[in-house]
Amino acid sequence: MLSSATSRLLRPFLLLRLHQAQILLHSSVPHPVSSKPFSTHTPTDPEPQSKPTIYDHTAVRETLSSYCNDWKKALDFFTWLETDCHFQHTTETYNRMLDILGKFFEFELSWNLINKMKHNPETVPNYTTFRVLFKRYVSAHLVNEAVDVYNRLEEFGLKDETSYCNLIDALCEYKHVIEAQELCFWKNKDSAFDKSTKTHNSLLRGWFRMGWWRKCRDFWEEMDRRGVRKDLHSYSVYMDILCKSGKPWKAVKLYKEMKSKGIKLDVVAYNTVIRAIGLSDGVDFSKRLLREMKELGCEPNVGTYNTVVKLLCENGRYKEAFSMLYQMPKLGCVPDVITYHCIFKHLEKPNEILRLFDRMIESGVQPRMDTFVMLMRKFGRWGFLRPMFLVWDRMDKLGCSPDGSAYNALIDALVEKGMLDMARHYEEEMLARGLSAKPRKELGTKLVTSDDG
Repeated sequence: MLSSATSRLLRPFLLLRLHQAQILLHSSVPHPVSSKPFSTHTPTDPEPQSKPTIYDHTAVRETLSSYCNDWKKALDFFTWLETDCHFQHTTETYNRMLDILGKFFEFELSWNLINKMKHNPETVPNYTTFRVLFKRYVSAHLVNEAVDVYNRLEEFGLKDETSYCNLIDALCEYKHVIEAQELCFWKNKDSAFDKSTKTHNSLLRGWFRMGWWRKCRDFWEEMDRRGVRKDLHSYSVYMDILCKSGKPWKAVKLYKEMKSKGIKLDVVAYNTVIRAIGLSDGVDFSKRLLREMKELGCEPNVGTYNTVVKLLCENGRYKEAFSMLYQMPKLGCVPDVITYHCIFKHLEKPNEILRLFDRMIESGVQPRMDTFVMLMRKFGRWGFLRPMFLVWDRMDKLGCSPDGSAYNALIDALVEKGMLDMARHYEEEMLARGLSAKPRKELGTKLVTSDDG
């Protein structure tokens, strides 16, 4: 009998394979050429599917995620479910599809879907819909377009503080913090929510992501001058800034200051302090703080244990790291993909890595694309092609569509080994899927410029 974890992995996998089988079934049937981007699949049976329960919304979202590096297949699958399988999409499945389209800058198609959503009471666009759109526009450096989206939100009844904060957060996340600050303090200086703690926390985090440590410190002090009330999240972000800027002892000092002020820490703040004290005083102090937070009634989460596992690995204490990995389920925190990443990063034996990779999948933890890329680069750097292809094949079996980083990791390793024909094959496959290849003189590829025609 399959474990519940394995069943969760199989649901999207089986749904994906069913869709692929339908594609193969219809590939021999000629379809009229259409200018529409939607699927032209024709149902083999006009009757609704006899077992609609396979198409639960969680499985649909997870299957769409498997197609996240191929928007055409994702959209084809999305439409196939609706037309051939009579599946009723929800706002959540639409939002996942919008995220994939936005990743490839297909904004016209995105708006087509949004216009379709607003005419169905089951798929009305929500805050998440436009948070996805903000994120994708800003990640493409289309800042003005993202602001235009915010200005359009009145027609959806969503132009309020939540959407404003989502816009500022997206700008800060993708290093457009200067534009975000301009929007907050100059263009909308009379706004009722331009000086909120939440907005300032986003800006502080934005300077953090820019790595401008001096600006972070200045802005932290500016919050006091502006009379902005600092909350626990403010302190957590600033402690993280101190830790990442190479001053973990200052983060520990701030933690002690918070305790003296009677500020009760949550698990996020504790996770930051555990990292900081581990870097400044040693991992044993981190383990001691872990016990302390439990005694104070703050339950650790998976991120807490991941922090300690990472510190143990960084200090070469692999046996203790594995011990904590195995104990986590008993402690009420099932390891996630980050837990395994912390250990993968420090292992140096291919067989040991592959055994842990198998254990990870068998335990029900779904690898992410960066998991595959990390392992492939590791094996490629060592010159081990066999384990690298094992990881590549496992990616295919799990229904994950390789992205540009995965292809480049594979091609780089093949070029390094002098296997140019095989490398060229994968590069052609990559380009056929609309992914950008690195310029490689060995394969005769180069960056495309305006002079190339």
